[in-house]
Amino acid sequence: MTAHIDSFEHLLIDTTAAGVRTITLNRPERLNAVNPRLADELPMAMAQAARDDAVRAVVITGAGRGFCAGLDLGEQGRLDAADRATRLDPYYWVGRWVQSITSCEKPVIAAVNGAAAGAGFGLALACDLRLLSASATVTAGYVRRGLSPDAGVTWFLPRLIGHARATDIILTGRDVRADEAERIGLATSVLAEDLFADGVQRYAAQLAAGPPLALALSKRLLLASPDATLDAQLREEVTHIKSCFASADVREAMAAFKEKRAPTFEGR
Repeated sequence: MTAHIDSFEHLLIDTTAAGVRTITLNRPERLNAVNPRLADELPMAMAQAARDDAVRAVVITGAGRGFCAGLDLGEQGRLDAADRATRLDPYYWVGRWVQSITSCEKPVIAAVNGAAAGAGFGLALACDLRLLSASATVTAGYVRRGLSPDAGVTWFLPRLIGHARATDIILTGRDVRADEAERIGLATSVLAEDLFADGVQRYAAQLAAGPPLALALSKRLLLASPDATLDAQLREEVTHIKSCFASADVREAMAAFKEKRAPTFEGR
């Protein structure tokens, strides 16, 4: 992997020649827990990835043995000391994490290499796909600290696994092991720990090789579907598939099919 030119205090940014951008939360001594600086940096890194046409898929993971342990309670005082305008901002703190991921019209993969708790759990839920190491655990965990959820947990979790299971996980604050996460549909796939990093990159490279326009429009449709009527969704599907048919990528796909070769998509 080659290093991206921009640098961050608490993120590592790398991009492959295939267009896979990996954003690594880099506070391993704190299990990548969220402090104010990290809260600011991740949306900036996601915005860079969203703007860069050379980036075709995004992977978010954690350095060391954890994915993200949620709020860094050791820095709670700095949050309480924020100015009034900041504290009244409805998206202050990790709300911007979620926005930056859902607004990125490229596939975003959470590579959950270890514990994901609280806002770290919400971060994984906000991603389009979740690949878990066999040794990873996820938890809402908020009730353990006397807190209610943030980071979109109460929006994403019921939609992913149903209201009853989401209620259990949120109200008990219990740990969910990787095998259970896969069984209930919370994990896209579980990978063996020793094969995890390579498996994530292979999965991401497969997505990066796909048609960028079709992937972006598919993501729009999926994100809108929970709150759309069937009639509205049918209309949007027709609108978007017409846009795809007008693209050079579809012509390339048709030619590749006739010539019995793999297509090369350019996002045009």
